[in-house]
Amino acid sequence: MTPAQVAPAAAGIAKSSRMPADPGALLAVVLESLDDDQAQDVVNIPLEGKSSIADHMIVASGRSTRQVAAIATKLAERLKNGGFGSPRIEGLPAADWVLIDAGDVIVHLFRPEVRSFYNLERMWGFGEEGTAAAGNA
Repeated sequence: MTPAQVAPAAAGIAKSSRMPADPGALLAVVLESLDDDQAQDVVNIPLEGKSSIADHMIVASGRSTRQVAAIATKLAERLKNGGFGSPRIEGLPAADWVLIDAGDVIVHLFRPEVRSFYNLERMWGFGEEGTAAAGNA
C-alpha cells in the first residue's frame, strides 16, 4: 500500500471508531454531563435535515473561562469513558469559546459575553425561540 492509500484508509477507521451505535445515547450523555457540571442556558438545536455536519448542536455557557474549560474537559472524559471515542476539542487554551466535536453532536461552550456576541442560536434560525428555551433549561 502506498502512503496515499494508507491516509484515507486510516481516516475512515478513525471516523468510524468515533461514531456511536446510538446517537440518542450520545446526546443523552452530553446533556447529562452539561447538567452535572452546571452549564447555563443549554440549548439543543436539531440539525437533522438542515445540515450534514451533525444531528444536534448544543450551545451552552459557563460562568468563567475556568468553568468553560472544566465543563469541556469533563465532557470529553465522559464521552471517552462511555465508549464514544475521543472528541475533537478546539479553543480549550483560551476557553472563551470551546467547540467539542463528538460526531453526531457538536457542543459550543461559551463565556456569556462571547456567546451573546456570536449568537449562534439566531444564526441557525433558532432566534427568539432559542432564547426562550434557554431560559427554561
